[in-house]
Amino acid sequence: MATFMYNALTAGGRLMTGMIEAASSQEADKALREMGLTVNSVERGEPARPKTVIGRNEFLLFNQQLASITKAGIPLERGLRELAQDIASPSMRKLVEEIAADLERGMGIEEAFQKRQGAFPPLYGRILKAGVETGRLTEMLTSLNRHLELAGHTRRIVFEAVSYPAVVFVLGAIIITLVFTYIVPQFAPVLQEMVGGKLNPLTQGVLNLAKNVVPFWIGVGLLVAGVVALFMALSRSPGGRRIKEGFLLRIPVIGRLYHNSVLSRMAEAMAVLVGAGCDMPECLRLGAVATGSERLLLDSEHLAAQIERGANLMEAGHEAGMLPRLFLYSVQLGAQRNELPDNLHSLADMYADQARVGQSRLQVVLLPIMLIVVGGFLAMAILAMFLPMIQVVTSLSAS
Repeated sequence: MATFMYNALTAGGRLMTGMIEAASSQEADKALREMGLTVNSVERGEPARPKTVIGRNEFLLFNQQLASITKAGIPLERGLRELAQDIASPSMRKLVEEIAADLERGMGIEEAFQKRQGAFPPLYGRILKAGVETGRLTEMLTSLNRHLELAGHTRRIVFEAVSYPAVVFVLGAIIITLVFTYIVPQFAPVLQEMVGGKLNPLTQGVLNLAKNVVPFWIGVGLLVAGVVALFMALSRSPGGRRIKEGFLLRIPVIGRLYHNSVLSRMAEAMAVLVGAGCDMPECLRLGAVATGSERLLLDSEHLAAQIERGANLMEAGHEAGMLPRLFLYSVQLGAQRNELPDNLHSLADMYADQARVGQSRLQVVLLPIMLIVVGGFLAMAILAMFLPMIQVVTSLSAS
């Protein structure tokens, strides 16, 4: 699909400009005329990408305010204009005003946010579109807020658990680097002489490291930079995000926590969609979109397609790796008993509780593990320096 810039007149004679996606300029022209517009020109163009990326806290606040606007029944375009006046960040204010202007020109809400996909999280425009189409935008935004708060709390736990040992590790690395650079080389001849030139493997390894400590840290820095660059590159495509997600799911405790959080979000979204009258395939598709999980989106699309062909939910779910059998069975049972919304809300609460338990477990486990790693590294370096002395003392005692 290509992007086309258009210039057209509404039925009331108002000038309207904007962008539309279509396979060709002829299809774009046809789509605009079907909207009741008198087309003056259609030209191929590229949507402008914003340079500003919204921070997590800033986005959470924006999403909360947007939910309040829709709950009050204020038209989205006007609400965004009013919201922009209360935003302190000039770049964020400009971004919201541009979105409001696009909506006032008749652009769809998904297109308006898709133009700024570099600033907003992936699939956010599709989540809003799903809420608008079902008439449950407020519920979708409120549910998204709960999901974002849960994810933010998890990140805070990880940061708090890692920050202290990370500071200890950095300070220890600086001290050890200085020791290896200026002190250990001076002791190398003494240590070799003490044991007759036959150093144990651990001490010899530490001495070799002392000779290459700067290249070692340069290599570590390049490795970290490469991993960060790889993850950033993977985030730019659906396939890359699925690879990242697969790696995350394999991490003990964290993977389980993420999985439960995503399932809770999907169950909440599906409950809202069922209440809006959506059928099961559409609930699965839009519910997965609301989670932001590419792997769940792929599984749900496959599952929805199988159901549309007449397959049973449990039979179709055999290849859905992200959807547990309990989830599918509860959904199917709820549909058969006409209790689907209640079952979905119960599933959302259950997985949210499991995610909170995972958060507590992560907080308990992560800090000791990090401290053990840091302490073990420091103990190994100290032992390597004192081991030759221990060998000498032991040999003297034996003689």
